[in-house]
Amino acid sequence: MINSFADLDDAGVAATAARAGADVVRDMYGQRLARIDKGGGDFATAADVAAEQAILDVLRAARPDDAVLGEEGGQQGAADAVRQWLVDPLCGTLNYAVGTMLVAVNVALRGGAAAVADPFSGEVFRTDGERAWVRDEGADRRLTPTSATRLVDVNLDPPFPGAPGFRTVDLLARPAFAEHFRPRVVSTTLALAWVAAGRRAAYVTDGGDLSGSVHFAAGIALCRAAGCVVTGIDGTPAGQGGRGLVAAADAETHRLLMAMVHSRK
Repeated sequence: MINSFADLDDAGVAATAARAGADVVRDMYGQRLARIDKGGGDFATAADVAAEQAILDVLRAARPDDAVLGEEGGQQGAADAVRQWLVDPLCGTLNYAVGTMLVAVNVALRGGAAAVADPFSGEVFRTDGERAWVRDEGADRRLTPTSATRLVDVNLDPPFPGAPGFRTVDLLARPAFAEHFRPRVVSTTLALAWVAAGRRAAYVTDGGDLSGSVHFAAGIALCRAAGCVVTGIDGTPAGQGGRGLVAAADAETHRLLMAMVHSRK
């Protein structure tokens, strides 16, 4: 098994690792799980920790010289490693803890391949950094973004570092938003994979530079490879000093949302 891991390309490693984490998340669902307090109302569960360990086992077997930054375990491996994997083993922990099956398992090689697994649908979204696919029931399908659904997922969780200038929740009060879109709140970055797949027209969140975030790196990579328009809320390309995130299926959707972000009415 270890040798087979080593034979995978980076996209295959990301997908295999994400799938391993997703298997753990699915198997532990519904159990009474110990919680690990992180402060400020944030917490992890035993499933977060176990899923991250399953992901690390794959990454260590397949790419032993690479460093890893994990949501739960922090930095592992050589500090000067050329390659670093960003791991969020269970994005949507609060959803999961209360029995809501809306979570994602995110694995991304910084600046390269990435994968997002949905533990409950069985889908694994992946990219080699240039193209993006979803694998379900043994078959691959290219991701094709579209704004046809008009559904925009918004992150309404604090903190709001852009306040008072902008908070994502303010977007819902813009008259133009109701004219063009319908809001959705799933509270997990699985929504970014859905933008890449054409199930959402866009995703919007406030925040700092999210490009190197274990929560957002995999979803951003998917959206970029699928051909989405991805910037910070100030219009700066994500990862180049921008803050927050607007990931849109097409240029017109991005233009409309950016106009609303910067509107005072």
